[in-house]
Amino acid sequence: MHKLSLHPDRLFPAHDATRSIARKLYESVRDLPIISPHGHTDPSWFAKNENFTNATDLLLVPDHYLLRMLYSQGIPLESLGVPDASGATSADPREAWRLFAANYHLFRGTPSRIWLDWVFSEVFDLDVLLSGETADTYFDTITNALQREEFRPRALFDRFGIEVIATTENPLDTLESHATIRDCDWNGRVITAYRPDPVIDPEFEGFRFNLDALSKLTDEDCTSWKGYLAAHRQRRDFFREMGATSTDHGHPTPATADLSEAECEDLFRKVQSDTVDPADAELFRAQMLTEMATMSLDDGLVMQIHPGSFRNHNPALFDRFGRDKGADIPVQTEYVHALQPLLAKHGNDPRLSLIVFTLDETTYARELAPLAGHYPALKLGPAWWFHDSPEGMRRYRRMVTETAGFYNTVGFNDDTRAFLSIPARHDLARRIDCGFLAELVVEHRLEEWEAAELAQDLAYNFAKAAYKL
Repeated sequence: MHKLSLHPDRLFPAHDATRSIARKLYESVRDLPIISPHGHTDPSWFAKNENFTNATDLLLVPDHYLLRMLYSQGIPLESLGVPDASGATSADPREAWRLFAANYHLFRGTPSRIWLDWVFSEVFDLDVLLSGETADTYFDTITNALQREEFRPRALFDRFGIEVIATTENPLDTLESHATIRDCDWNGRVITAYRPDPVIDPEFEGFRFNLDALSKLTDEDCTSWKGYLAAHRQRRDFFREMGATSTDHGHPTPATADLSEAECEDLFRKVQSDTVDPADAELFRAQMLTEMATMSLDDGLVMQIHPGSFRNHNPALFDRFGRDKGADIPVQTEYVHALQPLLAKHGNDPRLSLIVFTLDETTYARELAPLAGHYPALKLGPAWWFHDSPEGMRRYRRMVTETAGFYNTVGFNDDTRAFLSIPARHDLARRIDCGFLAELVVEHRLEEWEAAELAQDLAYNFAKAAYKL
């Protein structure tokens, strides 16, 4: 078996002088509180504060990064303990973990390996590398630890130094878990974010059923354009009361539109029909992004757009296991023309805070950095999803900084449902940013005191300010 150890200089630049500055910058931000403004952890964990069950259910089954790599190597998801669409699973958790451990070498060179090694070492004090040989040691150590009080969700939240974490819920969610958290005697701050895709996207499964449910929930007629918009405003107000500071929009493209009211009413009737034309669905999503921006001017919610994913690319996998199983694939994405209608209407208004993400790195320098470097309402989200990695973060900084600067970006967010990886992800981002800043110091493009200020901003201040936290 091989030793597991985390080198203190991991991810820092190789050049001695640069590494020395990066190390010093990192020491100044390493222990800052974690701002996690965009993520997908389950709020019921913190509401119920029950012990997690075992290593497989906590670390393997929910992590689509792990599932996609293992599936790509011919390993069936059912053998990893992933429930099917009905919620049923027959895999033994220990056997699933053994299978994962025997294939841990597949993650060499990936960010998943970096995150998991941090969790294994820092959270569970394991000092041997995960492998088929050590699988049972890992499973027993982690599963036994999870039964202790200090490994309950709230205790881990506090241990990780999390100041605030945002979960993501759709308009039909009653937010009961958030109500429980708000009314309990624990001081951890867990807030929601408004994710309206199920009632905005006509191609989302069950769209018309979701509109009916929204009507019942709000007592508005969501088959009429005016009633539909009123229902959104009502639910947004409720989400704000429950702590939300942002909305979140996962559309296929960033297309926006600015139609007349009559055109909107006609389009809304079309997308409620039995068969929806794809062009009408796209136009409706585009109009709704502009409508959401207009509502943000009224209620102050920060607006996030993260397009460019061909979701559920593998239909057989989707039919059997449902969403979020690693089959979402990035696509080429255009922003200049797509965002122009929304930005023409609201982009000059500093009251709007619009954060845009991308999975298409080719747009960073060509489109997104120039747009964010001009419009007061627009800022760039961090390297995200497939680019939430050491090289992805470095490419992001190098491609956007000269045009957008640092101050038109929003720091880092972890965008994860893998709770224990949150501090690992923030640690990685802080190391990469400190390395980038150190390079600018060595090249005499920044003074060291400026780099120190920016390190604090990138690790903490920018996210807190951008998301109004």
